[in-house]
Amino acid sequence: MHELSIATAIVEQAGEIARADGTGDVSLVTVRVGELAGVVPDALHFAFEVARDGTPLAAAELVVEQVTARAWCEGCAREFAVGMPPFFWCPDCDRPSQDLRSGRELEITGVEAVPAPR
Repeated sequence: MHELSIATAIVEQAGEIARADGTGDVSLVTVRVGELAGVVPDALHFAFEVARDGTPLAAAELVVEQVTARAWCEGCAREFAVGMPPFFWCPDCDRPSQDLRSGRELEITGVEAVPAPR
């Protein structure tokens, strides 16, 4: 389950962000995950609960924003969803696309922290 290594990296990076901002414990972490990133959101939630134990994120919630995989058709000049499993042929003109516009994301987009005590 590679989600555990991803969750561990999220915990480490979110903790670093909170420390750099001079805040206390992290209460919320938001991540964007593309549907082609190879990450199962439910498994990531479970792994996050394991990885956060004993860290400044021990009570943090993980919010996963799923990103639809979309490709660009040069012939039609339009984007289309590639679906799962991915199908990179334009549904309008039946040409293959080599321009994936979204769907591989795996990034932290937000970290909310409890203010550090004074």
